[in-house]
Amino acid sequence: MLIAQEGRPDGTGHRPGQPLTPGHRPVRRTALALTVALPALAVLSLVIGTGHSSAADAWHFLTGDPAARADAPLRLAVLDVRLPRTLAAVFVGVCLGVSGCLLQAATRNPLAETGLLGVNSGAAFAVVLGLTFFGATSPTALMGWALAGGLAASAVVLLLAASGRTAGSPLRLVLTGTAIGATFHGLTSYVLLGTRSTFDTYRYWTIGSLAGVESTDLLPLTAPAAVGLLLAFGCARPLSALGLGDDSARSLGHHPGRIRLAVAAAVSLLVGCAVAVAGPIAFLGLLAPYAARAVAGPRLTAQLALSALAAAAVMLLADILARVVIRPWETPVSVLLAFVGGPLLVWIARSSRLSTAGASA
Repeated sequence: MLIAQEGRPDGTGHRPGQPLTPGHRPVRRTALALTVALPALAVLSLVIGTGHSSAADAWHFLTGDPAARADAPLRLAVLDVRLPRTLAAVFVGVCLGVSGCLLQAATRNPLAETGLLGVNSGAAFAVVLGLTFFGATSPTALMGWALAGGLAASAVVLLLAASGRTAGSPLRLVLTGTAIGATFHGLTSYVLLGTRSTFDTYRYWTIGSLAGVESTDLLPLTAPAAVGLLLAFGCARPLSALGLGDDSARSLGHHPGRIRLAVAAAVSLLVGCAVAVAGPIAFLGLLAPYAARAVAGPRLTAQLALSALAAAAVMLLADILARVVIRPWETPVSVLLAFVGGPLLVWIARSSRLSTAGASA
């Protein structure tokens, strides 16, 4: 029998020097498959579009064909239109996948969704304010308002959830987020009813799409997203300890309330960045963590990595399909995800595995 060497767990349940058990192999195989699939989907995203440029022409451009490189419209389509939205799809997918996985683990609810902390509603309200009272009509301006509103809403939720004797508890976070979200939703409806001129722009934003994203739009969001990712993976080990129960976590030197508040801060940053880029995207932050958990089991670090890869791949695939389903028009990517996510959510809710599908928290 093989004996494990001395060492500490690496956050996935595996100790350095210990041979991989059969439970670890599916994680590596799945991660490798997703790592291979992502570049392939990215190439497809670069060659497929709704314009007049064919996939063959775009492929020739990518492979360095001189004639294709000299084609100005083709260069515009590939580098200025498709490349930014490809990067945006990966960016949004990673943010929503990691944040959904964290939220489900922290709340001990496999059906928890990234909108629970009121980020989506706060972003929507801020966009309406920007459109109505400050003349914010450019995509960059709307992204700024969405990020500010999402972070402000989550800050209010965190402040309220951090007070009282049950500070930072899962129930308190969810209830506070739901209440703040409902409040912002009502305020958004009130402003829209009084100023219908902003409704068309808001309606396009709230549907959720990657159309019109530019490379410069992503640059200001990389820093807060990076902070959110670092915070998310830093919370993996203490959050795994929290899965043993609050009392056990305290005996190991952790503070359950602080852990959950740190998770909420990471989720707020990641979801705020994702909403700022693409608008509210439903289901992705719910389904990707569920699939990752089915492969990785209770190992939270592995769940986070697989969820990020899976969500990025699904987002890329959905964005590609959005361009070709009703060509030459484009379907909002959130609509496609809703068509897939709705039936899957019903199946998950009826599944006998739901009671055992909880995260490691």
